Amino acid sequence: MQILGLDIGGTGIKAAPVDCSTGKLLADVERRDTPQPATPEAVLEVAQELVEHFAWQGPIGCGFPAVVQRGIVRTASNIDQRWLHCDVAARFSQHFDRQVTVINDADAAGLAEITFGAGREVMGTLLMLTLGTGIGTALFHDHDLLPNLELGQISVRGKPGHEWAAASVREEQNQSWEQWAQGVELFLQTIEVMLWPDLIILGGGVSKDADQFLDRIRIRAKLVPARLTNDAGIIGAALFAAQISPE
Repeated sequence: MQILGLDIGGTGIKAAPVDCSTGKLLADVERRDTPQPATPEAVLEVAQELVEHFAWQGPIGCGFPAVVQRGIVRTASNIDQRWLHCDVAARFSQHFDRQVTVINDADAAGLAEITFGAGREVMGTLLMLTLGTGIGTALFHDHDLLPNLELGQISVRGKPGHEWAAASVREEQNQSWEQWAQGVELFLQTIEVMLWPDLIILGGGVSKDADQFLDRIRIRAKLVPARLTNDAGIIGAALFAAQISPE
């Protein structure tokens, strides 16, 4: 089954068609900057450009940077507040005149990694983190997803976890890899005592630079970079759509 995966992030919106039987991209990823402000109208306009770029007429799966509960947006940390309480799945489906499935963006990345990536052969408790503008988290037990886990908001020494470990922190504060890794380690150690994961997968754009920082982080759980790197969100969004509409 071929589905267009759409990954909406705080700074960029990406898309590519995906072969859901293999997890392979069928074309190069196309990217646009996330509009500022990221209002529903502005985001839909960019999504339309991407759909038109691929001349896509088939189904669409969308990863969205918010808690999405039965299609309804419940948080808006990295998007405009006007998305709050919006039925994002219905809004996208109406705009494109076809069914569009929507899943939290970190959950999408995690789904891709447990299906075709670093978590494929791992059972037990698996935690996927996407480190970008903020922190996305996805938790699985024996490959079953617990959706909409927002661990980036937990308090670590008096401030939210994403202020220690988001990739944007390193860039904004001009940190070295070693300095940033110390914040990531502190964040992961806090999570470990809550969840006791067997495996932690670090994804997002920084995963391609894992050799710069991964060995500096000391935690109990096995820690590995995302195998699908920054394409995981696109692939997982398409996979979720295939699960919802398998025909």
